[in-house]
Amino acid sequence: QVHVVESGGDLVQSGGSLRLSCTTVGFFFEMRDMVWYRQAPGNQRELVARISRGGGTNYADFVRGRFTISRDNTKNAVYLQMNNLATEDTAIYYCQVQTSTGVSPWGQGTQVTVSS
Repeated sequence: QVHVVESGGDLVQSGGSLRLSCTTVGFFFEMRDMVWYRQAPGNQRELVARISRGGGTNYADFVRGRFTISRDNTKNAVYLQMNNLATEDTAIYYCQVQTSTGVSPWGQGTQVTVSS
């Protein structure tokens, strides 16, 4: 089974940028969709962005134009470039990957805090 490790979260001022990384550990034959989610205090976990193996992307409306998801298939890693951050983006960010053997369990996430 594949596991994920998220990193890159930090405290940043409104309007700033961060780049999150998600690396994978474990054995699998094929990495398929890679997805970023986030969960703010008191809220449900929500999808932020998704990228397919071929590079096709989908974004939640609230991040479109500000966030960019990318992946490195040679490293089995996925990234989230976040620009023009707002206080509403404060959350724990999680990644999840889909492989030929199933979906990865949730990792510990990485905390993003945006101050005004």
